[in-house]
Amino acid sequence: MHITNDIKPVTYLKAKAADLLNQINDTHRPVLIIQNGEPRAVLQDPKSYEEMRNALRLLKMLAIGEDDIHKGNLRSQEEVFNDLENLLKKQS
Repeated sequence: MHITNDIKPVTYLKAKAADLLNQINDTHRPVLIIQNGEPRAVLQDPKSYEEMRNALRLLKMLAIGEDDIHKGNLRSQEEVFNDLENLLKKQS
């Protein structure tokens, strides 16, 4: 990772937007945009962004599942499969 190559001032974004887009799509590394020395935005290629969103969704589902376990909101496998089987029978 070349973090110094991945931090650009907003003036660079204004002047070389196409180059910056090529960089993030070629490297798949996000670029931090700074303004007056402060972080203001992150640019990321669409594929990496979608992968990150999918990973966050999975982590959220895991956290919800762990919370259910701690709260005792559990059902047996047999009960779940019976409910699914009954639901499928009603739909056919």
